[in-house]
Amino acid sequence: MEELQRILPRAPGVGEVFQLLRAEPRTRAQLVAITGQARSTIAARLDSLSEVGLIGQIGERSSAMGRPAASFYFRPDAGAVLAVDIGASHVRVGLTDLSVRILTESQVALNVEEGPEVVLARVIEIGHELLATAGIPASHLKGVGVGVPGPVTHSSGRPSSPPIMPGWDGYDIVGALQTAFGVPIYVDNDANIMAIGEHAMAWKDVPDLVFVKFATGVGMGIILDGQIRRGAQGSSGDIGHIRVPGGPPNPCHCGGTGCLEAVIGVPALLEQLTAAGRTASSGADIVSLVRSGDKAAMQVMRDAGRTAGEVLAGVVSLLNPSVIAVGGILAQAHEQLIAGIRESVYAKSLPLATHDLRINASIAGPRAGIIGASTLVCDQVLSPAAIEAMVDGTDAREGE
Repeated sequence: MEELQRILPRAPGVGEVFQLLRAEPRTRAQLVAITGQARSTIAARLDSLSEVGLIGQIGERSSAMGRPAASFYFRPDAGAVLAVDIGASHVRVGLTDLSVRILTESQVALNVEEGPEVVLARVIEIGHELLATAGIPASHLKGVGVGVPGPVTHSSGRPSSPPIMPGWDGYDIVGALQTAFGVPIYVDNDANIMAIGEHAMAWKDVPDLVFVKFATGVGMGIILDGQIRRGAQGSSGDIGHIRVPGGPPNPCHCGGTGCLEAVIGVPALLEQLTAAGRTASSGADIVSLVRSGDKAAMQVMRDAGRTAGEVLAGVVSLLNPSVIAVGGILAQAHEQLIAGIRESVYAKSLPLATHDLRINASIAGPRAGIIGASTLVCDQVLSPAAIEAMVDGTDAREGE
């Protein structure tokens, strides 16, 4: 409690009081003690939050003396969020409440190369279907979060020269979805979204984490000091286009050769397996071969891990994360992939940087993207400033 008192400003508004309740239920007395505000002020803050439907009230078990104290709690059912994970060959859409609990979800095979009009039309269709299935009116929707497989200019939400997304460069994703849903839209790179989801679900107490996605492309989301780091142009973590030292000069979508993505992305691994006499046409096929114990597939995956580890060794020495979370379709065969990554990282990074380093398969798994997209939205629409604006808007309407 003393720590919260040091962090909070001297006179927290309704937005800051809400953050305390978002963390855990509290009584009026606890809020008074934490904030240092008068009981009447806290009562007014609670009334405002109750009026907009963001908090509820429960009675605690009565004590031996006096009446039971009431606890106030955050109501996750006060709104809903659509979370969209657009991959190179799939679209996954989830509907969550405001605590990022997934209510329902749907995934379809769809190639991002079909273009933004086709892909976003399908996203809109699925979004409306999920709202109808869950019995949630569109007016209850608070925001939409979207992850796409390419660099994004964060301020506008527009893709910026995405190598595997022809036709998407500069496209107004925010405008298209805002027209369809009428709520705030937040767009980010898919690896960033996955990093946010993995951090929120499994590693909240770890300030420094990187999430690496291995799929058609290879990307990385970076969390430092508990915050996602996007870089000046939104391309931070784009390790898929770092050239592999001594690697083959495979041509890459970016126009270069020998990029990590061109060497160990799904298309490159499929070529290696075909050369070894195996039949595979997708990342899922590669995973199936590895899981079945196919020696050629296991070797290809282990080598891919070693190659990725050579690049990640530099990341570890530069950023010194506590956790490397490995996700994407290829992570579903994580034993071989991660074994190869560990082999290279521990051999080629400084011992101090790897002393407490954990390299693990993503705990959020295939849902990392929609969990991260929903978290991104909730952190925005439930921020102190957003809550203040919501309450002020309600008060203004009531005063008309």
